[in-house]
Amino acid sequence: MKKNRGFSPGPQGEAKASLPRHRHLPHLDIENHYQFITFRTQDSVDGYLKKLAQQNLPNGKRQLAIDKYLDQSKNGAYLNNDILVFFSEFIKTKDTVLYELIAFCIMPNHVHLLIKPLDKLAKVMQKLKGGGAKLINEMLGRKGSFWAVDYYDKLIRDEKHFSVVYEYIKNNPAVLGEAKASPPRFYGIYEEPGL
Repeated sequence: MKKNRGFSPGPQGEAKASLPRHRHLPHLDIENHYQFITFRTQDSVDGYLKKLAQQNLPNGKRQLAIDKYLDQSKNGAYLNNDILVFFSEFIKTKDTVLYELIAFCIMPNHVHLLIKPLDKLAKVMQKLKGGGAKLINEMLGRKGSFWAVDYYDKLIRDEKHFSVVYEYIKNNPAVLGEAKASPPRFYGIYEEPGL
């Protein structure tokens, strides 16, 4: 059954903006607005990725270059097989608890989300990444940081932006050679069950 969710810019005049700083990027956190979020495994962060992150490019272009690199990189590629299945279900269990879930794509070393946070974005990300990391580390028999500290977020501006982001998330697994986006790597509320 498809959920009745779609783009809504949020209540007019009621949005409360905050600009907390995480590392070097400001995060725009406005209540009742959709967010496109990308976060990656700590072990995916190598010298080349750090160099890309330091390039003097507009934020969106820099993030696209980082995503393209991560799509091809094998570094920190833990999100496959049992870990992929687990984290896919973990993200879904947080729907209506931490956020309204619209779509996600779990690539081998990074994750894309389209959500409407139900709390401050920093708290949502702390709970999602922290809770998932603890359990994934247990499954892998490892310790230490699983996710990179930072994350990329982009406030969804309008319905067209919402659609572009949804399609980007849906089509991202194609770079892995998969014929089509399918569970557990992709989830979207507008897709038929069993895709």
